[in-house]
Amino acid sequence: MNRLSIENGWLTGVRHLRSPNHDARPGRSTVDTLVVHGITLPPGRFGRGQVDALFTNRLDPAVHPYYQAIAHLKVSAHLLIERAGRITQYVGFGDRAWHAGRSCFDGREAVNDFGIGIELEGTDDCPYTPAQYRALAGATAALLAAYPALTPARIVGHSDIAPGRKTDPGPAFDWALFHRLRERACT
Repeated sequence: MNRLSIENGWLTGVRHLRSPNHDARPGRSTVDTLVVHGITLPPGRFGRGQVDALFTNRLDPAVHPYYQAIAHLKVSAHLLIERAGRITQYVGFGDRAWHAGRSCFDGREAVNDFGIGIELEGTDDCPYTPAQYRALAGATAALLAAYPALTPARIVGHSDIAPGRKTDPGPAFDWALFHRLRERACT
């Protein structure tokens, strides 16, 4: 696994596609939480480039009926990890991406203010790929090195910060495998 590093809030050696859907973190917010998400567009279909379109406000509602309900949304994440492990960064880590929605973690509301969002191309009930786990472990190792307040105990799923509203990354996500790979990537 190649070691990833962060320069000026951006991972090196990955694809960068800037999203307009971000803003400054409020006040003196400290990045201390990592939120793992799952996403496919349209639902259950992989590898179509539609997450790029969603995060850059170019999702065409005529392409799929599902898009008619979401094309107007202004959302983003810091990273997307595709099935083959390719990483795309949309928002610099120092900025607030719009991934968590209504959320709460550790008694604090608005997780976007202090969190980093990583989307995995996948669904709650379809196993994620080995390449995704390796890429996520590498990105997480770089983030843990760059942001001292971020600890393994503060790596959570979207379902953990928005229970009852969100279910991702779902039961198909193997947290134990991810943490084993993360530990190896950090050494």
